[in-house]
Amino acid sequence: MAMVTGLSGNEIYCLALKDYAPGEVVVGNSVNSMGFLGGIASGFRGVLGGEIEPISQAVEAGRQAAFDRMVGEARAAGAAGVTGVTGELRDFAGNTEFLFVGSAVMAGEGPCDQPFFSSAGSAQELYCNIDAGYRPISHVFGNVAYSIGVGGGIIGSLKTMVRGEITEYSDIFNHTRHLALDRITAQARACGANAVIGIETRIMIWHGAHEMVMTGTAAHNPVLPAAPGGLPVTSDLTAEELWAMTQLGVAPIKLLIAASVYSLGIAGGFKAMIKAFTQGEISDLTTLVHDARESAIGRLKREADALGADDVVGVKTYIAEIGNGLIEFLAVGTAVRRQAGVAVTTQHLPAQAIIADRDTWIEDSLGFQLNRKS
Repeated sequence: MAMVTGLSGNEIYCLALKDYAPGEVVVGNSVNSMGFLGGIASGFRGVLGGEIEPISQAVEAGRQAAFDRMVGEARAAGAAGVTGVTGELRDFAGNTEFLFVGSAVMAGEGPCDQPFFSSAGSAQELYCNIDAGYRPISHVFGNVAYSIGVGGGIIGSLKTMVRGEITEYSDIFNHTRHLALDRITAQARACGANAVIGIETRIMIWHGAHEMVMTGTAAHNPVLPAAPGGLPVTSDLTAEELWAMTQLGVAPIKLLIAASVYSLGIAGGFKAMIKAFTQGEISDLTTLVHDARESAIGRLKREADALGADDVVGVKTYIAEIGNGLIEFLAVGTAVRRQAGVAVTTQHLPAQAIIADRDTWIEDSLGFQLNRKS
């Protein structure tokens, strides 16, 4: 029978260069009743904020069950691994389906002495990672469900009367953001990895709570030293970036995350409201956003210096209103340094490893929209 694979032509080409062949689409799911979680989340509204552990644990368990079933299906088919692993949460009829989908990878004609693996990245990314010396081990994830907690809290109401950083909220947000990173690192360490690469982060509102989930590929690079404390290194560099940095003799150390929560204050809020009716700069908002940005980036610099990093690369910044006159400024980047011994296998990436696949099925009038790759 014909094989049905989710791999594109470019991905199949890249796999062949590493002596792998395409396999079937593999799926794992787990449908759970999650109705009770909304009540748990609502109980945390109006407090200072922080993790809602029952939701974090329930979501992690559902994801793990679905992931294990996908892996079991691939192993039963005799696959050497699974690539392009994606995970989703789908709500229907008061229940939640945890879904994992990937494409099996079969061993090529040559001898395969590598253990079974799963990879979060596409087969193109898999090629870049292997060529840069990072042997994939497992798709890994870490999550945290949390409450913003700024809607009606007494502390929040008092603090927002004063303009400037609200350190209580900054501390909570920094702690919460790092919980997901700690958990994905723990998963990687448990499977014998010394790196988590290609980390992607998504934040969504789910059952009345916010959830932050990180996904990536646990991998092993024999010349890569462990990060301080014996933990795997972490990176959100794309596979192409990681390959390029490796060719330059540079290795990742740690994914850095820094959050700052600021309040404009009641007086500043009135000023901003009045100035919004006239043309010109709103200096209070300009200064506030500048200070929040500098605070978050300053945190990145201090952590990078403590790690002995040469640089922090790929820094991305985000700003969001979180209610009650507060804004969060978030800065994310990967700390790196020069590392003896890191090297790529080939000196030039093939075009097929960097060409972005284009969707050829275009949404028209069927009532749904595909996720298009840019």
